[in-house]
Amino acid sequence: MPVTSMNGTTLTGRALLLDMDGTLVDSGPAVERVWRRWAAEHDLDGDQVLQVVHGRQGFASMAILLPGRPMEQNHAENRRMLAEETADTEGVVPIGGAAAFLASLVGLPHALVTSADDALARARMGAAGLALPPVVVTAEHVAVSKPDPEGFLKGAAELGFAPEDCIVFEDSEAGVAAGLAAGMRVIGVGAASAAHGATVAVDTLTQVQVAADGDGVLTVTVSH
Repeated sequence: MPVTSMNGTTLTGRALLLDMDGTLVDSGPAVERVWRRWAAEHDLDGDQVLQVVHGRQGFASMAILLPGRPMEQNHAENRRMLAEETADTEGVVPIGGAAAFLASLVGLPHALVTSADDALARARMGAAGLALPPVVVTAEHVAVSKPDPEGFLKGAAELGFAPEDCIVFEDSEAGVAAGLAAGMRVIGVGAASAAHGATVAVDTLTQVQVAADGDGVLTVTVSH
């Protein structure tokens, strides 16, 4: 359970699982460009589409937005969309504090768990000037999309830790739900994340400090 004091909130664990878009990387303009084009192709309201797509794999978003359409068609369009997103990195920048936060995790157990595929993850992290963690779980590694917990459970298994020993960093409603469903504590990143049910929320990663003791216990301190 988190411990709250005048200095902030403290959580302890043994590994960190990090979402990418909206958590480490601000890819909002690129996401909006690609999905608004898709919305226009299907005579859908772009604003409503953007409320659905964050945190999910594209085919899962399409299944919600176009119910009843054959899933193979969603997967085919998702492959095209991923290629478009990978090629469009204009305006992709790091979330505030992301570079220093990742630098503080060097040598500590952590993984990237993203709904992007490998090519898109590398393109966006590279465009933002952020190094990929040594363990990366992308769309190719899971059968189902967030809010299903599969990705976070795979990340924990890859690192060799039980789910209850992992702390998730997420921004989207689907991502927060996935972390909680995995039995993990979730630190929400961004003003909206508190409303999604995150264990504790921050505006930016500059509010987060991570320290490790000699037994491998990570202490994550969130300043308010």
